[in-house]
Amino acid sequence: MNGDGVAAAGADGSVAASSGHLPLRPLWLCRACGQPWPCGRAKLDLLGSYQGSRLNLLVYLAGLLHEAIDDLHRLNPSTSGDVRDLFDRFLGWPTRNRGCHPSSTSHPQTPEET
Repeated sequence: MNGDGVAAAGADGSVAASSGHLPLRPLWLCRACGQPWPCGRAKLDLLGSYQGSRLNLLVYLAGLLHEAIDDLHRLNPSTSGDVRDLFDRFLGWPTRNRGCHPSSTSHPQTPEET
């Protein structure tokens, strides 16, 4: 992670070619499209970066979820949002494939299908 942006490192340690759909921290909105991050394009980039290593993707996103909760709570402690919604936003989409284990290499649904 660098500054207030987040670079996704793939399973082999390489940093994904970014489409510019990175989080604007501490708001956790996409810098490119303004949608809640990870937006659809960011999800596609992350899936590409972590292709074949879904468990590593989940660990990476769990760390970002923790940072997002902290950032959003610091911005507004009284209304930092529903943590269940944030959990779903960060960790729900890569786990929605029916019958797939997190480390599975089967073809995931596209983020728009989730």
